[in-house]
Amino acid sequence: MVRTCCVIGCNVSSRDRQRNKSESGLSFHSFPTWKQHEGVHVADVTKRRRLAWKAAVRRPDMKFSSISKHLLVCSRHFQSGKPAYVMDETNPDWVPTQHMGHSEILTSNSDRHRRRTQREQQRAPVGGKDHHHHPHPQLAAANVENLDLTVRHTEATRQTKDCVCCEQSRAEVNRLLEENRKLQSQLKKTELNEHFLKDDTEKVRYYTGLPCFAILLAVFDNVKAFLPASKKLSHFQMLLLTLMRLRLDLPVQHLCDLFNVSHKALSSVFTDTIDVLYARLGALVHWPERHCLQATMPPQFIETFGKRVAVIVDCFEIRTERPSNLKAHAQTYSRYKGLGGGSASDRHITEKCGILQRLLPGDVVLADRGFDIRDPVGMMCAEVKIPAYTKGFCQLDARDIEDTRAIAHLRIHVERVIGTLRNKFKMLHTTMPIRLRLPCEGEDVTLLDKIVKVCCVLVNMCPSVVVKPGTTETCSC
Repeated sequence: MVRTCCVIGCNVSSRDRQRNKSESGLSFHSFPTWKQHEGVHVADVTKRRRLAWKAAVRRPDMKFSSISKHLLVCSRHFQSGKPAYVMDETNPDWVPTQHMGHSEILTSNSDRHRRRTQREQQRAPVGGKDHHHHPHPQLAAANVENLDLTVRHTEATRQTKDCVCCEQSRAEVNRLLEENRKLQSQLKKTELNEHFLKDDTEKVRYYTGLPCFAILLAVFDNVKAFLPASKKLSHFQMLLLTLMRLRLDLPVQHLCDLFNVSHKALSSVFTDTIDVLYARLGALVHWPERHCLQATMPPQFIETFGKRVAVIVDCFEIRTERPSNLKAHAQTYSRYKGLGGGSASDRHITEKCGILQRLLPGDVVLADRGFDIRDPVGMMCAEVKIPAYTKGFCQLDARDIEDTRAIAHLRIHVERVIGTLRNKFKMLHTTMPIRLRLPCEGEDVTLLDKIVKVCCVLVNMCPSVVVKPGTTETCSC
């Protein structure tokens, strides 16, 4: 097989050795192999040597990762006629430099090898037959010392330059690390996750409606194990997205942009999280035991009715889309204010919600004038207190005025709670899609029912609207 040198402009081949006896010492050498599995140092040296050979040969069709084994370099391109040992980087034959067809071959390795050889020869003991070749020993010693000083100065200068470059590189690396740290810190402050709300009570109140971060974490710890996995959102972000939608009623597109999710993904996350909150926290909306109710009763109620007040009854309405079907439209009509929100009367709601079954004989129920519930409450041997009205008379008598003032003064607290509920969670002010009134799969309640109850649960986690005179109730976390 005929072997040919791959150096551009070199026409030497193995035929020349056969035809010309003067070329009998001709040899061919393949490119160095990058040895990646013999340690870091060996991998680094062999990689640099392969790169150096590629740069010296300068073939445009040659790639570092795929140099053919048939590409050979002949011995004419090495000073000694063959490549140096792979670890002898200072040897001029560590890379081919002779007759390369261009004049930009680096000679630093050759110079360093020559200087090192000279220093070794100068330090070697002189004696025997060679002694008569140095007729001027003092002059020779001076020359050697001067040469050694020159070499040392050159090496010191190079090392100084290397140290300056290293120092500059380290400074630049440190600057980039510090810049990266600051950018990561800024990103954490803007990314909607735990770090965004931690140690900032005002943010927690604004975005979630809860009084502090500790209560938010308590809610999260209670539900996180039951939240489904999401490809783009963490469990905490799923909870935060849901609370932000309830609290701020932001447009869906706005929330999609903030959390970088699609409309479909946002809708799924919101529904799943509401389901979990409703199931895990629904028990926080409950009828307290009678001793607990009496122990926590505000002084204003005791002064007027003793400990007899069991409940204040009231309702609020939520707007929904109007169905196109006339029958469905009639079923959603409200007689209370003429708004779309439900055809059930206040009496029907009171009788069906289960409150009456919890009353005890002698209890007092405070209600508004629209609640015609005297008969069902009376069946439980309890009493309804409703503000009096004139019933066609010009004015109320003095006793009715006093009773009405007392009832109104106490009944106002339930309106404050309802106002807190709707003002804190602005989604309850919006017109709800009709699909939210459809029963959830396999359940008797609608998603709208769950949304309202979750909002009530969250309000119960906030400070009470009724406080003792002269005090202000705040979060104790």
